[in-house]
Amino acid sequence: MKPFVTIAELRMPEAGLLALLEHDGEYYLKLNGRQLMSTYAKASEVALAQHACAHLARHEAPRILIGGLGLGFTLRRVLEMVSKKAVVHVGELLPEVVAWNRELLRKVNGKLLDDPRVEVFVGDVFNLLKKSAEPRYDAILLDLDNGPVSMMKPENSRVYDRQGFSKIMSALLPDGCAAFWSASEDFEFVNRLKRAGFDVETFAAPNHERAKQAVHRIYVATRRPPKPESEGIDTTAREPFRSQGKRRR
Repeated sequence: MKPFVTIAELRMPEAGLLALLEHDGEYYLKLNGRQLMSTYAKASEVALAQHACAHLARHEAPRILIGGLGLGFTLRRVLEMVSKKAVVHVGELLPEVVAWNRELLRKVNGKLLDDPRVEVFVGDVFNLLKKSAEPRYDAILLDLDNGPVSMMKPENSRVYDRQGFSKIMSALLPDGCAAFWSASEDFEFVNRLKRAGFDVETFAAPNHERAKQAVHRIYVATRRPPKPESEGIDTTAREPFRSQGKRRR
């Protein structure tokens, strides 16, 4: 049986040991021995892009923010789906992960970082959202740690609370959406999104193409349309209000 070979390691004071390993032609990112992602199990990372950018197929020059580079499979699918005039910002907390993609994983997805549509920002994606003083993104994709529950760094939780939701909503263009990757079902997270003013669709996603069960989840959040003004209106003489907004899929 072929052994796992450690390609690179990063010791993080708050989180522990992050390692890039190779086994039988596949690459793995592990935190303290726990697998975060791999080139074998990439289906849910692809699904994140698929569900977040489905509405951008005919957009001439969409703007997208990806929080979390990982092994680059979400970025790859986004670039496949959007136009040549798109702008794709990638926020990655760890400069080492960016370097591993460029240098050690270039044959996987590292070349995508040279795509003229892509700009990489090293740092906390929350700070990147704060810099969005006005709505600027058609889609925001967030794949941080294992989703809303398990955090590699405690400050990542800011993206998944009321403060983070407010920043995300402010950074979205009117017809934009935010998509969140989660390792498992999280009903409380969905409820928090709804209380913050989002409508939420949940999609099951397998971790790899041959998986018998889809254990991961993709949550797509869109800004809830404002309620119609009702004061001074004789509602008995009118048809009930029906939203004319397109249902996002």
